[in-house]
Amino acid sequence: MRTRIRGWRWRKNPLRRRSDVVEAWTALIVAVLLLVAVPLAGTVAGRWAHDDAQTVAVQQRAERHRVQAEVVGRVPEGLPSADGVRERTYRVTVRWTPPGEKARTAEARVPEGTHKGDLVDVWFDARGRTVPPPPGGSAVWQHALTVGVCGAGGTAALVLLGHAVIRRVAMRHRLDEWDREWARTEPEWTRRRPA
Repeated sequence: MRTRIRGWRWRKNPLRRRSDVVEAWTALIVAVLLLVAVPLAGTVAGRWAHDDAQTVAVQQRAERHRVQAEVVGRVPEGLPSADGVRERTYRVTVRWTPPGEKARTAEARVPEGTHKGDLVDVWFDARGRTVPPPPGGSAVWQHALTVGVCGAGGTAALVLLGHAVIRRVAMRHRLDEWDREWARTEPEWTRRRPA
């Protein structure tokens, strides 16, 4: 039966080695870092990503404009999709009339199931090229949460990797100390003379 005494690495006793003290302090520091630094790093990374994504979204909303266009080209028949989550899009010709101008046509992506004559929302940049719509609020938050979770996970992995390295070095020192002590003690126990 094994008895476990809590805090033995912290108490003064003749069996306590320097490597035990280092390992005890390391475990305490790792616990504090995991409880404080990891959530803080995730929060900071998430806030930074949210601010950055929000800036990009505002900039894209200012640069892009949406028009309602009529599909004038032939839309291919939808093929069965094994990818049940993503909606397929197809490039077709669309036509719209800006206020006070002549009708324009362009190639744009339309969702599967769109038919000739349907009205679709198409986004254009300042040069008149079709572009995807600017990210909405949910896309900004999704990006921020992803970066925050990755930042927290990366910080936790770094802390745990550092702890593993320190434990490995402490174990090596502990074994070296044991070898030195055994080299001193072994002749007394075995009645052999050192070489």
